[in-house]
Amino acid sequence: MASISFGGLGNGTDFGQVVDQLVKIAQLPVDRLTKKKSGLNTKFTDLTTVSTKVAAFQSAAQALRLSTSFDKTTASVSDTTVLSVSASSSAAAGTYSVRVLQLAQSHQVVSKTAKAVSSATEDIVSGGSATFTFRVGSGANQTVTLESTGSLTDLRDQINNVGAGVTASLINTGTEAAPAYRLALTANNTGSANAITIVADGTDLDLLNGSGSGGLDTLAAAQNAQIQLGDQALNPLSIERSSNTVSDAITGVTLTLTKTTGTGTVQVSLSQDVNAVKTNIQALATAYNEVVKFINERTTYDATTKQGGVFFNESSARTVLSQLRTALSSSVSGATVYSGVGQIGFTTGRDGTITVDDGQLTTALSTNYNGVKALFSNQGSVTGLAQSIVSAVDALNDVSGGVLTLRKSGLTSEIARIGNDIARQEDSLSRYEERLRRQFASLDGLLRQLQGQSSFLQSQSSSTQ
Repeated sequence: MASISFGGLGNGTDFGQVVDQLVKIAQLPVDRLTKKKSGLNTKFTDLTTVSTKVAAFQSAAQALRLSTSFDKTTASVSDTTVLSVSASSSAAAGTYSVRVLQLAQSHQVVSKTAKAVSSATEDIVSGGSATFTFRVGSGANQTVTLESTGSLTDLRDQINNVGAGVTASLINTGTEAAPAYRLALTANNTGSANAITIVADGTDLDLLNGSGSGGLDTLAAAQNAQIQLGDQALNPLSIERSSNTVSDAITGVTLTLTKTTGTGTVQVSLSQDVNAVKTNIQALATAYNEVVKFINERTTYDATTKQGGVFFNESSARTVLSQLRTALSSSVSGATVYSGVGQIGFTTGRDGTITVDDGQLTTALSTNYNGVKALFSNQGSVTGLAQSIVSAVDALNDVSGGVLTLRKSGLTSEIARIGNDIARQEDSLSRYEERLRRQFASLDGLLRQLQGQSSFLQSQSSSTQ
């Protein structure tokens, strides 16, 4: 709106200030709506944070919901330079003596020194062309063809382009000044079943030794890994695999071999991973406390200012705490050893947060591991505590009737409605201000006119005296 200024009257009245004050008074309802909208936005943001923290609490419960969550095994080995070990939930507790007799390795061969060439680009084809055929293990024959000027580099590249499980490379066994290049072939996979066989060689390398000076040198034999499980003085089990990663010998256990043991053995120990379960249980309490603390901080009331926090008198926040508290403290019907978390070290403070007695929890896991497992995880038809928590959170977030979902949806609608009211009132206020300024501008002009007439009459009266 264009600004309308006032010159003011002789009596000192400034109509511009009068209009500003009238507009300021009319602005008060808009300010109240703006403040209310800001408060609702803050509440919506904080309820969204509550939803995030509640979801984290549910995730912590999910980590304890299934029986497999407790079927955790920790694995260790007495000498990590020999092998490393990992275990899945299907691994059973136990100790194994492992002797590593032999490591699996890839077959690797190289052309004879007598057939080395001084340049990698030197022609190794005597006739118009030459074929080279090889295979890996019992696989199909693979053939490459070199033209009349084919070089060692060309042969290497064509073998690699076939992609048949062999990698070709060039090795200089001479010196920098006097190179002597030889062709090396390496099987891509370990194991005796992946040995490289030269079927035909029409190049000057003579890998089949037709001339008596050719042939191959073996750099690494194609061999399987060999291990023994058990006491060497009794009847150890012999196991042979094509790879140094042995994952099907002991159920749920993967052994990665790195060194042989000679006549000695290493000890592989498998045990229940109590610490992992303990950590998950403590994480559940921590996630619950995050929800409680966040809501508590926003439910305070200041008696001096008579101002409540964002969640003061917010029923949805109280409902969240009530339902989560009920789920966590509920008794598990059918549990034979522990029926509630209070029996394994959980206690509730005055502020509603949970503390976990580390010693009591450790004792419970050490003496009645299956009892703790039955408390949290589903056991047949018996619903564990973790499932009760998951269900409680699902109920809070239910699309049609969840407290958090409905409240956030209601806030969104209310914020939108107030936003529309603010826009309408601001538009009305703008028109009101414009109307006032025009009216007072007219009044200012009229008073100036009357003032001029008054001055004229006074001058006339003085002249007739």
